[in-house]
Amino acid sequence: MCRPDHFAVEYAINPWMHPEAGADREVAIRQWEVLRSVYEELGHRVSLIDPVEGLPDMVFAANGALVVDGRVYGARFTHPQRAAEGPAYLRWFVENGYERVREAAFTNEGEGDFLTLDHLVLAGTGFRTDIAAHKEAQEFLGRPVVTLRLVDPRFYHLDTALFPLNGHNVAYFPGAFSPGSQEVLRTLFPEAVIASEDDAAVLGLNAVSDGVNVVINAEATDLQLDLKRKGFEVIAVNLSELRKAGGGPKCCTLEIRGRSGA
Repeated sequence: MCRPDHFAVEYAINPWMHPEAGADREVAIRQWEVLRSVYEELGHRVSLIDPVEGLPDMVFAANGALVVDGRVYGARFTHPQRAAEGPAYLRWFVENGYERVREAAFTNEGEGDFLTLDHLVLAGTGFRTDIAAHKEAQEFLGRPVVTLRLVDPRFYHLDTALFPLNGHNVAYFPGAFSPGSQEVLRTLFPEAVIASEDDAAVLGLNAVSDGVNVVINAEATDLQLDLKRKGFEVIAVNLSELRKAGGGPKCCTLEIRGRSGA
């Protein structure tokens, strides 16, 4: 995670961002601290990367890389405003002992568009990540990568429209995907939790699950009920200030799978 010490809405690179409205950095920090505390109280280890001045979106750590089995596939951002984040995150992994690190040749935004399950990786394209990065990631990680096309600009990253519930199932909003990708999702995940547009529109799917507990935006109330019916423990958090830049719990969370040096 990356503390939002420099967070601001200074430019617009997605439909959520309105620089004229701005954002309250101090509120964003308090909300982020609550999210960090939730993870620690659930027993998860939280590692921190130092925020860099001039990179207001660096708080959205999920975009910084993809880590599977200790292999680190770096991000290469679409927009120049965020370009320096990729090298900053890759440098953190190198400095922390990760030996299998790959600087991407193709545009991709880390876990924003790559979501990992037990035996495959779901990969988004359509707005940010080049489909060629899906092939590059598959070769590097040695995991099957399934391409899903996003078609609604509000859901410009895969992690705004879908999240893994555990290693074999997901929750998602069908309207974010092309018809063919909807068919793929129905085939792969017949027992998926289907979110409403209302819950998707408050970034309810930008959630983090450890297989038991789901950390989710507080406003996604119907989705929370559906998850509880499925047996999940639901922890609702308020990240209203970070959502002004298009971020929720998942955007703030880069999941590290595998030990350093693995």
